[in-house]
Amino acid sequence: MKNKTVKVVIAFVIIMSVSCDEPQTIVTNYVHPDGSVTRKIEMRSSKNNFKQKTIQVPVDSTWSFRDSLEINQKGDTTWVKRAEKQFKSVDEINLAYKSDSSANKDVQREASFKKSFKWFNTEYRYSEKIDKKFLYGYPIKDFLNSEELVYFYSPESLRHEKENGPDSIKYKALSASVRAKTDNWTYKNLVSEWIGIFSRLTAGKHGDDFKEETLKSKENEILDIVKKNEEKFDSLWLNGYILKEIIGESNAVKYRVEADSAIKTAEANFLLDFKNYSVRIVMPGRLLGTNGFIDSSHILLWPVESDYFFTEPYEMWAESKAPNIWAWIVSGLFLAFVITGVVVRLIKKD
Repeated sequence: MKNKTVKVVIAFVIIMSVSCDEPQTIVTNYVHPDGSVTRKIEMRSSKNNFKQKTIQVPVDSTWSFRDSLEINQKGDTTWVKRAEKQFKSVDEINLAYKSDSSANKDVQREASFKKSFKWFNTEYRYSEKIDKKFLYGYPIKDFLNSEELVYFYSPESLRHEKENGPDSIKYKALSASVRAKTDNWTYKNLVSEWIGIFSRLTAGKHGDDFKEETLKSKENEILDIVKKNEEKFDSLWLNGYILKEIIGESNAVKYRVEADSAIKTAEANFLLDFKNYSVRIVMPGRLLGTNGFIDSSHILLWPVESDYFFTEPYEMWAESKAPNIWAWIVSGLFLAFVITGVVVRLIKKD
């Protein structure tokens, strides 16, 4: 959705998503076998500005902090703030999310931990999930193929590396395809969200004409109008023109308040001022499965961007397995005891 050729709404999102005050932030969760989590945050910025309104995740005075300053060969200065805290369980992390006053306080986030005992091994699962913002949107997988989906969810550094690598032509074409399709996805979600909210607000006021399924049957018609007139796109034009075209002029005047409320709610969800960051997870034992990427430090990595949770919850999860040494020892001793007993009986028989 970072396509500068798309007018008004998408351009506004680009402006909102790029901020000079936004530090580059990586959150690393070290998951321990007992369910406790050591959480470390590294924030890097060209300015010494790490106020709560610019930090992407909740931190407070209970964390330990360490500040440093880095200067590269060109003389550029980078301020670095590192923070660390030991959480007894994911419940404590979730309490911090519930009382969140960070830059991303408007999104709902939740961590979970599960441990499964299997005698010889214990399996672990840790995840962090962000709730979706749109109620009536479409999943991105309906618009992108499997290769495009992988590219869509890839870290920006990996996308940049591929677009400037030996297969740059291929990946630049892939990038252009993803941008074009996500632009279409964006518009369709806005129209779908408006239809869903408007039909809910007018429920029972105008028979079957404003039912969601009735308006959904005209969704592509509305979408075509929006695309052909994108240079005029704003809430006033949308409600004034679309309503007259779709439900008639008299109804457009009669239900203008509901229409305005619907488009404002849809725009508010879409124009979420979200500050991007990255998440790493270090699991106990051997990794079994994950939906994350392996970064240059051989640690699991997930980019966290608003696109990822517009229409679906975005869950970052990892599963691992660690051997229960004591169980192997007990089993070995038991087996040795059984074998010894069998041998002794055979000797006595002889």
